[in-house]
Amino acid sequence: MTDPRYPLGPMPQPRHLSRPERERAIAAIAALPQDLRQAVAGLSAAQLHTPYREGGWTVCQVVHHVADSHINAYVRTKLALTEANPVVKPYEEQLWAELPDSRLNPEISLLLLEQLHMRWVDVLASVTDWQRPWTHPISGTWTLDTLLAMYAWHGQHHVAHVNSLKEARRW
Repeated sequence: MTDPRYPLGPMPQPRHLSRPERERAIAAIAALPQDLRQAVAGLSAAQLHTPYREGGWTVCQVVHHVADSHINAYVRTKLALTEANPVVKPYEEQLWAELPDSRLNPEISLLLLEQLHMRWVDVLASVTDWQRPWTHPISGTWTLDTLLAMYAWHGQHHVAHVNSLKEARRW
């Protein structure tokens, strides 16, 4: 049985991607807002407030978490492109998911993701040095290739959470 926390397996952390891998990752980031919108389409308020697994976040919290996380990833991308090996700030994602805005209508974050991802994909399309480093104070130094792979996976990972719940509940 697959671990419900990681329906797609562990997050990839490659230091280098091939050109086709990069193109697939950028396409996944471009598609994420629509994929997430489709995953939550038609869910009732009760369904949106159902945890995707025991002890997990609700569908609503997942949608808002993806927006929070991808805002951070976008900023990290821009920092890596404009500074020499910036140290990024971690954040307490569990605590963010408990803030009141994580109970708002998920449409708010879906709209935010659509606009954010348009900008992010545009920035990603201009990258010429995918080996530019950035440092996370806990996990170490990574490249823009790493960031790209991680966040392409991240969006798909959370879409899989919602779709797995819908399948399990036959919604």
